[in-house]
Amino acid sequence: MTADPARGHATATLYEASGLDIALDPALRPVWPGARLAGPAYTVHGIGGDNLALHRAVAAAPPDQVLVADLQGARDGHWGEILAVAAQVRGILGLVIDGAVRDVDELQRLDFPVFSRGISLTRTAKDHPGALDVPVTVGGIEIHTGDLVVADADGVVAVPAREVDRVLDAADARAATEQRHLAALRAGATTMQLYNLDDRGAV
Repeated sequence: MTADPARGHATATLYEASGLDIALDPALRPVWPGARLAGPAYTVHGIGGDNLALHRAVAAAPPDQVLVADLQGARDGHWGEILAVAAQVRGILGLVIDGAVRDVDELQRLDFPVFSRGISLTRTAKDHPGALDVPVTVGGIEIHTGDLVVADADGVVAVPAREVDRVLDAADARAATEQRHLAALRAGATTMQLYNLDDRGAV
């Protein structure tokens, strides 16, 4: 993938352009304002309440990947400042985790983007190695290593690797159309006209 694997597109544009079910559960949110990430997934399957799999993933993942971790939505602090620093040193771009994290202020200070189901200060064990580079279900969507993951203030999408080129081309076209629509609206057009909406029967 290129240095800008999403070609600058927002999650909403990618979702609408894809025609696919690629939107993760909206409960997965950025843990600090302004967090954004885009890159190929490196998948992690762990056990809720245990973060050994995440330590293993940080050591094993290639640089320029996004860790995508299934921790079964567990409300424990699976990730924090220590793992974030370790990940940054190894060139990991960010984390999407179906589980909770902690050290939010430190994550923001590090500019390390994390999208999680929650925030929790409670400790985790380090007993279960989990599995790396296997299919995972995160936010209700099956994700494989190499799928394109994009996350911003609106949510998270995961584009299957085989669909990336098509979806990005469709997103380019959609974005161009939206720019034309915005120009038309500023010139006085209405959304009813632009979208050929029918108001017959309106009271």
